[in-house]
Amino acid sequence: MPKLSLGTRLFFSHLLVMMVGLGSFVAIAKFSSPRMFVLRLEQLEKRGLFTVRSARTYLVEGFENAWNRSAIVSVIVGGGTAAGLSYLLSSRITQPVKQMKQITQKFAAGDLEERVPENQIPELNQLSVSFNSMASSLGNVEQRRRELISDLTHELRTPLTVMRGYLEELADGKLEGTPEMYSRLVRETRRLERLIRDLQELSKAEAGYLSINLRSVKLYPLLSSLVERFADQLLEEGPTLKLDCPSDLPPVLGDLDRIEQILVNLLGNAIRYTETGTITVKACQDNRHIWVAVIDTGVGIAKEDLPYVFERFWRADRSRSSHSGGTGIGLAIARRLVELQGGVIEVESEPGKGSIFRFCLPIA
Repeated sequence: MPKLSLGTRLFFSHLLVMMVGLGSFVAIAKFSSPRMFVLRLEQLEKRGLFTVRSARTYLVEGFENAWNRSAIVSVIVGGGTAAGLSYLLSSRITQPVKQMKQITQKFAAGDLEERVPENQIPELNQLSVSFNSMASSLGNVEQRRRELISDLTHELRTPLTVMRGYLEELADGKLEGTPEMYSRLVRETRRLERLIRDLQELSKAEAGYLSINLRSVKLYPLLSSLVERFADQLLEEGPTLKLDCPSDLPPVLGDLDRIEQILVNLLGNAIRYTETGTITVKACQDNRHIWVAVIDTGVGIAKEDLPYVFERFWRADRSRSSHSGGTGIGLAIARRLVELQGGVIEVESEPGKGSIFRFCLPIA
């Protein structure tokens, strides 16, 4: 048995309600009206206005005939009117649903631009708003997917091109293998490994698959060890790294490994873009949160670029960061890790004067 559509169901439901109403009215009137008519005649006779005993049967039969005809006409007219109104109302109600069906078919074909217009029925209008919101989200996801593929292709092309070039030269005998050449190949291979690892990490973070072990964490020992570790990697002519953090800072509620991962990303970026000057790791208390900032005197970021700093594969200077080995995903991972621990991350920067990356975590 074929299933009825929503419009057909609404049509028959409205029609059935109207027919039940008309049927009830006709049935009740059929049995009660003649009795009430006779009762009215008896009341008139008692008042002595006139006598209708001899014509009572004739009058009652005439009344019943007239009533039957009028009832038939009423049912036909009422039923036709009910059918017309039911059709119009069901069409009006199902129109947005049909539009949504057509739009979803367009979505399946790759067209994400269509939207459902507003509706005067509050419930259907709310459904339209929710549908349009979902459509916008799908459009954003699709746009981000395309951007991700484009950026990933760009990131993979450079190391693969370098490696292929060297390998083809070696295979043809046009180039003789040297330790320096093999070091370049290893460096490009490691760069690919970092890119893949960072992509996996970001994918898990955005999907909520990363394990976050929240507990009480003291930041001073962590910050001290990180500053000492990175300070040993800086060249003499490079920037100086220092710590500005009170030793009695209250512990935060977070994941020790994830906090270290955030700081490693921020410090790595600061060192990558600061040739001379100072890099300061600062921590301070603000109400119920602890703020940790990485402050550098590097090249800085233009104001129009600040909204995109935490987007995947974003770089203010692609050629510079590519040369230094960055993947363009570290800040996106840092933002997601901070959010998973109940904090927020911010950035301030000015070209030529440096940048300030800071994030907060709740006090334990």
